Amino acid sequence: MATYVTSDAHGHVRALDRALEMARPGTQDTVFVLGDMVDRGPDPLGVITLVRSLSNVHVLMGNHEAMLLETILKGDQLDMTSWHMNGGFVTSEQLDALPRERYAELMDWLAALPTFAVVETDDARPTAAPGARRMHVLCHAGIDAPRLRASLAQAGVGPDGRGGYAYATAEDLLGAMVSQQVEDLLWIRREFWSSPTGLVGLDGRGPVVVAGHTPSILLGRYARLMCGTGVDENLRGVMVEVGPTRDTGGVADRICIDCSAAAGYPSGRVGVMRLEDRRVWYADINEGE
Repeated sequence: MATYVTSDAHGHVRALDRALEMARPGTQDTVFVLGDMVDRGPDPLGVITLVRSLSNVHVLMGNHEAMLLETILKGDQLDMTSWHMNGGFVTSEQLDALPRERYAELMDWLAALPTFAVVETDDARPTAAPGARRMHVLCHAGIDAPRLRASLAQAGVGPDGRGGYAYATAEDLLGAMVSQQVEDLLWIRREFWSSPTGLVGLDGRGPVVVAGHTPSILLGRYARLMCGTGVDENLRGVMVEVGPTRDTGGVADRICIDCSAAAGYPSGRVGVMRLEDRRVWYADINEGE
């Protein structure tokens, strides 16, 4: 069984479908979708329909889902205008066209989406020790790392002898993540990408944070110690590992999986990553889709 992650399809259902077709997650595998299914692209509800059709899928809320819900809840014209300016016009049109029961069911589903998850996987990278395991903290935008470490400390979970949190369990991390501000989980950028999390120790062990939200083509504005520039040779977005240093045993403690689909053609892509070995499949967004 493998674990796959994707994020920020932003209405580009055809590219998401192609990326998933290449990755081919099986019925026994798990897929995590880290939000921002809607807005920007031409078929946001198509993305949601595709995501919900997947076997064993877990969906997290993104800032665009939160913006959608807040706008509809308030019914304020200023909020509606702001949402439309942020790419919500097509989403709004598609929602208005839904039958009443379908609309209500979809709103209930979106409102119930969690803002974070924790998953433990095999670490099958070539550099990993045989039988190694790795905790991953998943969220849309990122975390307040000092707050997370403080919450772990309050629960009696401190760094190990190598400075990391390799012994933090999924239960420990889930309990600590409860103290995160929802605003950070959905919107944070510079504070998260510019500083190490302090979760990975000198031996390279410890939880890695996986997030989207910040398009990889713009990641260089915020992140330090990127493994690459955020684009390929054709200037299309790519997933980026961030933060490998001697203090982390050369292991990246953060991964950006937003392949810039919000930009559309020609620089945008949708990507799917298998966490066990960090293999990635990309689908370019073609002109007109």
